[in-house]
Amino acid sequence: MQNSRGMKRKYVPHLPSIIATCEHNYVCMLKLLPDCDTLDLTFEFKVADGLKYRIKIIDSSRYTSTLEMSHISKNTPTFLQPKMVVRLYHDAKVAEVLEAQRTARLEPVYEYPNLNMHQRNEKFMVNVFLAEWLHFCLSQELTSDISE
Repeated sequence: MQNSRGMKRKYVPHLPSIIATCEHNYVCMLKLLPDCDTLDLTFEFKVADGLKYRIKIIDSSRYTSTLEMSHISKNTPTFLQPKMVVRLYHDAKVAEVLEAQRTARLEPVYEYPNLNMHQRNEKFMVNVFLAEWLHFCLSQELTSDISE
């Protein structure tokens, strides 16, 4: 993006949109997970024949829970199946994507272009993707399988 003088403008995240998305994701995640404070608990949701979603609680404390959410399909190679690590902040009631598609520690803003071809607002877009993913899961007739 350039301003009227032809200089490149720095991307500034729109904080209210980011917070609203993270709050929405927190509410949706709690609808899917009846118990998100038990360590090493795994929820699997069958969506269709050969397609399921898995949410595994990998860390839990009084104020946070860290989950791994993955898409499992028999017809798709593993490296193409979406996977993300999400942290729920129970005191702030927000859910934030920490890692996505094997990209650890997403930065809030990326300079563009960059070597990994991340979008300037990559972190926000990954949180929007999580919102769409959760909305899809909530709109399905899910059969849940809980295992420890």
